[in-house]
Amino acid sequence: MDSERRKIMLVDDDNSSRQQGRAILKGKYEVFPLPSAHKLFETLEVFLPDLILLDIRMPVIDGFKTIERLKSNSRFAKIPVIFLTAANDKESVIKGSNLGAAGFVTKPFTARDLVGHIESCLNPLNKSAASDTEEGRAEKPVILIVDDAPDVLKAVYSMLRHEYKVYTLPKPDKLQDLLKSITPDLFLLDYQMPGLSGFELIPLIREYPQHSDTPVIFLTSEGTADNLAAAVELGACDFIVKPIDLDVLHEKLAKHIF
Repeated sequence: MDSERRKIMLVDDDNSSRQQGRAILKGKYEVFPLPSAHKLFETLEVFLPDLILLDIRMPVIDGFKTIERLKSNSRFAKIPVIFLTAANDKESVIKGSNLGAAGFVTKPFTARDLVGHIESCLNPLNKSAASDTEEGRAEKPVILIVDDAPDVLKAVYSMLRHEYKVYTLPKPDKLQDLLKSITPDLFLLDYQMPGLSGFELIPLIREYPQHSDTPVIFLTSEGTADNLAAAVELGACDFIVKPIDLDVLHEKLAKHIF
């Protein structure tokens, strides 16, 4: 067994999806195709993977029940889980995010899409390890909050200022100017703002090479399936529903900042 390559468990009851996924990933990762959640938990007793690709719609134990069981077990809780979901299954985005999914890949998937989502989950681990080994992390992670509501900016700043270096921006049209002087480790973006919405800011952020995979979390009072599915498609990794709960905020940040 190649200990140098990342290990990925691909759980899907559809044999063609397992074969396609393995063909795409086998040159870069060590892939373990598994036909059911039962087989997943059997294999987890032997070794732990770096990431799990998990189909949502499976017989007996579906993806939602599987991730609930994973996250409730301290041995498995920190393993990133990416859901494999049908293109029209937008409700799953909300439910999966609430259950702790690290991302979503729409079926039928392309090689670029599948590898891109996996890399976006695993790269922060590599970046953190390199930082800890070579220099140590002397500085706090940098978070940029963009929201036109002053009370939200003040509240989130107060919640985070002791653990993170926090910047607040009430005018979304000034984002590009601010990014000339700071490099956030994560963006918190309000979904609805005058001038530029959070959806419109994501493509602007992705124009910067250093932010091609920087985590983006939406702050929203409109947690609809359509909005959240669109956010995922644009590159947001998660969302937080307003009014913001302190424990939820810290949990989401801990999940996406390593």
